[in-house]
Amino acid sequence: MKKRILYLAFLLLTIIPFAIKAQAGKFITVKGKEIIGPDNKPFLMRGTNLGNWLVPEGYMFKFKSVNSPTLINEALLELLGPEETTLFWKKYQDTYITAADIHFLKASGMNSIRIPFNYRIFTTENYMGQNNPNRGFELLDRVIGWCKAEGLYVILDMHCAPGGQTGDNIDDGSGYPFLFKSTAMRELTASIWQKIAAHYKNETTVMGYDLLNEPIATYFKAEDFNPNLEPVFKQITKAIRAVDKNHILFLGGAQWDSNFKVFGPPFDSKLVYQFHKYWTEPTQKVIQDYIDFRDKYNVPVYCGETGENTDEWVKQFKDLLEKNNIGWHYWPYKKLDNTKGITTFNVPEGYDKIIEYTEQPRADFAAIRKAAPADREAIKNALYQFINNSKFENCHPNKGYIEALGLKIP
Repeated sequence: MKKRILYLAFLLLTIIPFAIKAQAGKFITVKGKEIIGPDNKPFLMRGTNLGNWLVPEGYMFKFKSVNSPTLINEALLELLGPEETTLFWKKYQDTYITAADIHFLKASGMNSIRIPFNYRIFTTENYMGQNNPNRGFELLDRVIGWCKAEGLYVILDMHCAPGGQTGDNIDDGSGYPFLFKSTAMRELTASIWQKIAAHYKNETTVMGYDLLNEPIATYFKAEDFNPNLEPVFKQITKAIRAVDKNHILFLGGAQWDSNFKVFGPPFDSKLVYQFHKYWTEPTQKVIQDYIDFRDKYNVPVYCGETGENTDEWVKQFKDLLEKNNIGWHYWPYKKLDNTKGITTFNVPEGYDKIIEYTEQPRADFAAIRKAAPADREAIKNALYQFINNSKFENCHPNKGYIEALGLKIP
């Protein structure tokens, strides 16, 4: 027994650090239609998105109209006040995703994850209770460190860009894709990406950068915005390549990452073109345009978001993607009382009062006072129970969903 313990100690001190160092020495890259791993072999992404962590979404809190980070924060301020709201968000960010979550994802059979973030975590703008411009690096360095230890690769996804790139709640903007109408917002976007790229330029655990999530919603005239998308991608790419020539750049199509017609020939040697698909038939026809684009330009394509469906559909679409050599990150990892994801957690006692409050008219202070809960302490307790329930050890793996992805419960 003693000899075995000494042998295991030897492994920990020699072989495992060597393996991590070996991984750290080479970037994932692209060659023709393939993404190439550090072993020089094709790398097919299989993983999930850390949705609702750095970009809270209303539907994952079971809210309806209160659906963006800003609107959620406003509701919490009204319920808790500024000091307690700041404490809540700090606890939330430190609890929702931990080393235990990352270990679980790797042990399930995944090889990579996509991390959505809001640009504000790299600025002095107040966001989730803080205005520390280094907070983005503090949070991402921590999770990237966990991923590095596990051998799990990371895509950094600017889910919310300055001015708003989508024009809906998911970009945490003002309901219009102002990014494409503002020189200042485009310059700020490029400068934030340059700062991120300078920080991670030597980090091989980071696969690359997803420059803009789901640009240009279908609610707006495509002709007013689509011609501007690729030029914005080129502007961001120029800023990144000034400091980082190593990482892959992921470009999403217009209209919710669905329309590749906005793209011309590749303008960089390390591009991957990304599409998202929800609630479609799991058939070849649905993805054929992206395969045709891949063949035309000899570039990799990848499905950055999909899921939110039955176990049967999840398996059918996953099989379809892999049959066509397309990697995937299913959305999302963790959800409140919902089995259409990797894991789920329970609704806290008294949480219905919070949902009820968010659905009340709150257009002015009189309405806010009228909607105010009688017992604010109970509201606070329910919100903190939400955080506690979301801890990894309190989450429940969704067996059917996980197995539909060809993964396992560790």
